[in-house]
Amino acid sequence: MSIPLTAPIAKTTGMSDDELIAEINRLRKERNAVILAHYYQDGRIQDLADFVGDSLDLSRKAAATDADVIVFCGVRFMAEVAKILSPEKTVILPDMEAGCSLEDSCPPEDFAEFRKKYPDHLCITYINCSAAVKALSDIIITSSNAEYIINQIPEDQPIILAPDRHLGAYLSRKTGRDMVLWPGSCIVHERFSEQELIRLKTEHPDAPVAAHPECPEHILRHADHVGSTSSILKFVLENQAQKFIIATEPHIIHQMQKTAPHKTFIGAPGMDDDCNCNNCPFMELNTLEKLYICMRDMTPEILVDEETRIKALAPLDKMLEMSPPVPKDQRPPQNFPMTGRAY
Repeated sequence: MSIPLTAPIAKTTGMSDDELIAEINRLRKERNAVILAHYYQDGRIQDLADFVGDSLDLSRKAAATDADVIVFCGVRFMAEVAKILSPEKTVILPDMEAGCSLEDSCPPEDFAEFRKKYPDHLCITYINCSAAVKALSDIIITSSNAEYIINQIPEDQPIILAPDRHLGAYLSRKTGRDMVLWPGSCIVHERFSEQELIRLKTEHPDAPVAAHPECPEHILRHADHVGSTSSILKFVLENQAQKFIIATEPHIIHQMQKTAPHKTFIGAPGMDDDCNCNNCPFMELNTLEKLYICMRDMTPEILVDEETRIKALAPLDKMLEMSPPVPKDQRPPQNFPMTGRAY
């Protein structure tokens, strides 16, 4: 699999960041567009988005607006989910090459053959996959609802979990379920160094470690909190500690610094501490300039054929049906960065 370069991409419009932002805001109004930004996007994109959050939450928020256009600043599978949930809306992505190593690790044709080997297994698939793989699945999960959903499955029902083997192993340990795992992984979360993390913990013994469950077990064993991006944000805001070590894609620290500027956030080190190897190279393909150009030209557009969309929608609907309700006292506080501006 080829990995996109993380070096800065030269501008072609010759416009300054301020000029690009002004044009993006003009086009947002002109196109009746809603701009979504994942937590792993560049901070400047997060700051101008209508909604900032994780992938499913963003798609649901966009579906609830009266926008004609969804501009998804994230990766391709996230934009596909937005299209699946809002087929009547135009969905565009700043860079069509913004893929995902988990999606790449699970080609639909190979996954279809894999499923045939386990005809009696229920297929539970992480949302980080293509629309075609979702269409081959029984239930979609996110890192925040996965354990809750798996615990509803009868114990005598065998399970396939795809495509993230580290998330699958974590859920197997948490639920006690022996599951067949597809051997995929996230290139970002695999790059954390256990040796360097231990060194960092020694230097900062008062700093809890918050980690995403896509990390390998040798990283998770050192974590004080394991959870989704939203869960990690909630943890650092509510925990009384003043310093935290964060083991997930480091752009999430932008929102932490905005909402808790009095606290200190330290990115967990990668295997080479002198590089930005924990930055997602796919997320970094989206830039302010590409955001402007895609809104100007209304391309690249995300298209999902109707047969695939309907098949992929069924396991998404099943997930929503089986997900836990969120009590009011457990919802993020009012200053929690789920929205960047009122739409």
